[in-house]
Amino acid sequence: MNKKINIRNLTLVSMAIALNVIGALVALGLRLPIYLDSIGTILIACLIGPKYAVMTGVCGSLVSGITFDPYSIYFAPVQISTGLLAGLMYNKGFLKGKKTPLGVFIFTLPTSIISACIAAFLFGGVTSSGSSYIVQILSHFNVPMVVGVFVTQVITDYADKFVAVIIVALVVSAMPKNYKLSFNQRMNRQNG
Repeated sequence: MNKKINIRNLTLVSMAIALNVIGALVALGLRLPIYLDSIGTILIACLIGPKYAVMTGVCGSLVSGITFDPYSIYFAPVQISTGLLAGLMYNKGFLKGKKTPLGVFIFTLPTSIISACIAAFLFGGVTSSGSSYIVQILSHFNVPMVVGVFVTQVITDYADKFVAVIIVALVVSAMPKNYKLSFNQRMNRQNG
C-alpha cells in the first residue's frame, strides 16, 4: 500500500512541477507582471502537504532555470517559503472561503520579502519577469530601487499567489469526492 501512495505522490509532484514550468514559461513569454510559477506548488501544498510542495517548487525552479529562465534558480527560496506557508495556511483553513484573501496575504508577505531581497540585491531590481517594468517605471519617479522592488514584489506576488490559489481551489473542487477524501485521510494521519 505504501508503494502506491508514494507512486501517486511522485506522479502528482511531477505533474505539479510541469504545471509550474508551463506557468512560468507562459508568464515569461507574455511578459506578465505575475509569475504563474507556483500553481503546482500550492496545489501540492493543499493535496499532500508542505514537504512535497517544497520539493515541487524547488524542482520547478531548477527545471525552469536550466531550460529557459536562468533567474528562476535564484528564486528557489521563494518556492520553499510558498510551499511551507501555503500548506500551513491551507491546513489552518485560511485558503477557503472568505478567509482566502487574508490567508494569501499571510503566506505572500514573507515570500515577497525574500523575492524582493533576491531581486534588489542580486539583480539590481531587473529580472526576466514583467514586474521589472514596474520597478523601472517607479525608478523614473525617483522611487529608490529597493523600495520600488519591495512595493512591486508585494503587489505582484499577492496577485500571483491569489490567482494561483483560485486556480487550485477550482481544481480541488472539481476532483471526485472519494479522491479528495483519500488525501484528507492521509493528511489527518500525518498531522495526528
